[in-house]
Amino acid sequence: MSRIKTFIIGSAVVVTAGASAAYAGSPTQAQPEPVVAQPVTPVVAGTDWSGPYYGASLGFGSWDLGGASGEGRNEGAFLGYDYDFGNYVAGGELQYIGNDVTVGGTALNGMARLKGKLGYDAGPVLLYGTAGYAWADSSAGDGDGYVAGVGMDYQFDNGVAVGAEYLYNEFSDFANTGNTLTGNTIEARISYRF
Repeated sequence: MSRIKTFIIGSAVVVTAGASAAYAGSPTQAQPEPVVAQPVTPVVAGTDWSGPYYGASLGFGSWDLGGASGEGRNEGAFLGYDYDFGNYVAGGELQYIGNDVTVGGTALNGMARLKGKLGYDAGPVLLYGTAGYAWADSSAGDGDGYVAGVGMDYQFDNGVAVGAEYLYNEFSDFANTGNTLTGNTIEARISYRF
């Protein structure tokens, strides 16, 4: 029996030594990497120009009709809607202004404008071009025409915006007189977006 005992003990030593050798070069368990907190970048909210708005304007106009000219103030009200596409803004506006201008014996009473608008969103500043239909009423009658111009608005955090707008106005064959009424107006504007 001593041979069997020697064989069993020898086999146990060989198996144990072989198992130890097998584990000697085995990979170690991976240690988890330390968690590094990423710095939080503050998100700056941009100015959203989307939505309806209304406001008032006060301005000055220089007008010509058949060789006669006149200058005077205008005041008005407007309402509109803009949609902000990110860097660009598109919208429309309806405006009515009253005029205090007489051109060659013709008193300009009031004007309505329906304008489209396309602009660049520069955060709180909106730079835009505008064009559309215009209708004017005077002591000699009324007339249809067009309006085109440029403007700029600055919007505060509370939805209030202030701005300025330059417009060129033209009415061919105004009040069936055969004369063209043209005018350049500049207006200061204040509006509220809701």
